[in-house]
Amino acid sequence: MSRSEYDERIEPGAGSDWHSKPLEDVYAERETSEGGLVSSQARERLERYGPNEVEAEAGTSPLRILIEQYSSALIWVLIVAALVMAGVGHTIDAAVIAGIVVFITLFGFVQDYRAEQSIQALKEMSTTYALVRRDGEKREIDTTNVVPGDVLFVESGDAVPADARLIEESNLSVDEAALTGESVGVSKEVGTVEEDVALAERENMLFKDTVVERGSGMAVVVETGPESEIGQIATALGEAEDRETPFQAEMDRLGKIIAGVVIFAVAVIAIAELVVGETAPLQVFLTAVGIAVSAVPEGLPAVVTLSLALGARRMADQNALVRRLPIVEALGSVDVICTDKTGTLTEEEMTVQRISANREVYEVTGTGYDTDGEFLQDDESVGEERVADVLRCGMLCNNVDVGTRERDEDEAEATESGEQERTYLGDPTEIALFVAAQKADFDHEELTAAYPRLSEIEFTSARKRMTTVHETPDGDPVAYMKGAPETVLERCDRELVDGELVDLTDERREAIEAQNEDFAEDALRVMGFAYRPDVPDDQVDEPGEDLERNMVFLGLQGMLDPPRPEVTDALAASLDAGINVVMITGDNAVTARAVGEDVGLRSTTVITGPELEEMSDDELADVVEDVDIFARTSPDHKTRILQTLQAMGHTVAMTGDGVNDAPAVKNADVGVAMGIRGTDVTEQASDIVLLDDNFATIRDAVKGGRRIFDNVRKFVNYLLSGNGGEVTMVFTGSMLGFGLVITPIQILFINVVTDGIPALSMGVDPPAKDIMDRDPRPPDEGVITNRIVTSIVGIAIFMTVCLLPLFTLNFFGELIPGYDVMGALFGWSPGYEPGRELAQTMVFTGFVVFEIVRIQAIRYRYGLGLFTNRWLVIAVAVAVTLQLLVLYTPTGQFLFDVEPLAFVHWVQIGVAAVVFALLMAVFVKVQDRYFERY
Repeated sequence: MSRSEYDERIEPGAGSDWHSKPLEDVYAERETSEGGLVSSQARERLERYGPNEVEAEAGTSPLRILIEQYSSALIWVLIVAALVMAGVGHTIDAAVIAGIVVFITLFGFVQDYRAEQSIQALKEMSTTYALVRRDGEKREIDTTNVVPGDVLFVESGDAVPADARLIEESNLSVDEAALTGESVGVSKEVGTVEEDVALAERENMLFKDTVVERGSGMAVVVETGPESEIGQIATALGEAEDRETPFQAEMDRLGKIIAGVVIFAVAVIAIAELVVGETAPLQVFLTAVGIAVSAVPEGLPAVVTLSLALGARRMADQNALVRRLPIVEALGSVDVICTDKTGTLTEEEMTVQRISANREVYEVTGTGYDTDGEFLQDDESVGEERVADVLRCGMLCNNVDVGTRERDEDEAEATESGEQERTYLGDPTEIALFVAAQKADFDHEELTAAYPRLSEIEFTSARKRMTTVHETPDGDPVAYMKGAPETVLERCDRELVDGELVDLTDERREAIEAQNEDFAEDALRVMGFAYRPDVPDDQVDEPGEDLERNMVFLGLQGMLDPPRPEVTDALAASLDAGINVVMITGDNAVTARAVGEDVGLRSTTVITGPELEEMSDDELADVVEDVDIFARTSPDHKTRILQTLQAMGHTVAMTGDGVNDAPAVKNADVGVAMGIRGTDVTEQASDIVLLDDNFATIRDAVKGGRRIFDNVRKFVNYLLSGNGGEVTMVFTGSMLGFGLVITPIQILFINVVTDGIPALSMGVDPPAKDIMDRDPRPPDEGVITNRIVTSIVGIAIFMTVCLLPLFTLNFFGELIPGYDVMGALFGWSPGYEPGRELAQTMVFTGFVVFEIVRIQAIRYRYGLGLFTNRWLVIAVAVAVTLQLLVLYTPTGQFLFDVEPLAFVHWVQIGVAAVVFALLMAVFVKVQDRYFERY
């Protein structure tokens, strides 16, 4: 899109400057005060501004899902064919076609409806409340009734109900990941900030649907509902158009081509037989119907739908819920995956990875909130006592709450810890310190019992530190401090080294600062720790600044949200498959680059959001293919990156979780939402929901998509080449004056039963061994390639060449009228009564045998042996059995106008099949010289 179009889009935060105005101006513009509103004002504003809610995209109605099943041109060709057959009195044929149409549409409806219901089930519908000041007193109200001008109160665990400007705060930190993508909570403070700062840096603002991690605050509501930052994103989402997948476009184009072939073939035959020949009009009409039925692959929609449905089911088993069936195939053409960092590439659980204590550095093993881990130095385990003091400080100077979560029955059976699971409530940084101490066998209850807390100086963004006072087991008070390393260090005059207190020299200060910088360069978030053993009596119960002096430095802890263990291999497999992976995150550039290096991104060049803002569309297009990391991005940056990649011809899968991601997810070729931490709006905008929020699942889904596309291409080749043979055979027989060489009902039986059943089983063919070693197919390459077109034409000719002699031999009693070739060659006469019904039966059965031969010829190119798909073996056996039932039962003979075949007939069909196989083998060798393998 052009730069002007980009500027005109809704940019979250672009149109609001509440953060940069003096608080008095905010009060004035919202006609309120610190005392809040009165009830009459609130009612009037609720009518003026509307409810404080953001409408997510409505779910698709069952009627719409059903109507969409009739959008395929192939379906309408089948409907017309059924009407034509009914009109000429062929009610059985018409009923069979109508039944096929009903089956296809109902099957597609059931699958799409179930997917929609699954998405709706993911939504957690619950009423939430907000605490506001109304009529001079605090009052709890439904969040939908919050209006601009309300004075709002929030505390730890609350979801912020609206956009609001801070009035007061106490140790307030807010998780804004759903809006900004930041993995670490944002500390809030009262004041004003520059007008042009990014959304993630507006420390004096609270935003709707973010979550308070710790502390409390009071704020004045400035925007609600659609006018909130999240509301603006939802509005942009509603304006985005639904994208048609390449596969949907291909199937629609295929249906139109087939319809055109039908019209052309019927017109040529009608003209030839009515103008040139002397055929009766009814016979001409029946021949035209035969051509039409031959051209339409009746089983194709059912096979495609079932193949996609089976693929969707396999993906669901791998934690990927498909919302739209055609998108399953589109995954196979993805050549760029734009992914979040937090929770997708990483664990979304801050983990202490390095500790500096006793003038040494130790590595900490284990990831996430798993309390199993070791402390290593030079890859060798060391005793916990080397890091015990700094870990004890981290657990005591900490406000994490420990709770439990009920396990469901499956989880309880899979674990040995019963039906309860321990959970941690609090700031991710404090949780990381808490878990690190547990790795050294510190028990929280025992430690707090031994060191009960007496008082606390809270952490604030201005102080950048927290201090707590405890009673030791000896009865003496002790103070523990944690905070930004530079803030802690300036309060220390000694350090603890191997159990002894030593003076903190300038040289040691420089060494500690250098160690802090080393940790930070590795993208670790670093905290400093100190304690004071000699707490003055007047600072025990009411501690102040005097307590935070003469501290003893204990060490540093560096933490990081670590990559998921399976991501590195999954990302490497994606790169090997020709799929580039781009990380787009709200985190800072240093952290983003470190994670990119850890997981193995192709390039660790980083472009930040502010840098992106300064780039024109042309400048972005010049570098976007070479940059794998975008940091400090806003929601609209994500959409701009996506659209630039799409404009350059890439097929892009975009992941997202927060509401801020919804527009980009909806506009992507494949939109992927996170099922665990994803919001309703993003899930509704997506094509696929990852139930485990894992990048490896995306890799598996892409592999599944490629497998499905291969299988679709195989059975499209199989069905269309067979139908091409039928059209050519009927057309040639008509032009030679033989009339119908095979009846429409026999063609239907072949297309739906003896072709359709094996084609269905090809939908579960295993993947080719090289499936993830190929580059993604070009975006403009459809299911039908030049190779498949030549196959359709070539196979049609070979089928006709091999089957037409069977018809003439059994129609006239001679292979060539007037010359008994069979007798001349083999010395025997057929010995049966020739005629049209027998000749049609031979062509009918010959087609079935030829198609079975054709199946393995197609699969052989994908490296698949005859018995690699047991369902195909069963399907072929079923198809042969059904054909025999048609030939040798009275009911089958009556319905399909066939005669039972003798041994000599099977000999003839066998000879023809061998010739057909040889012709195909030669033809494939020729194709290999001019076309790609697939």
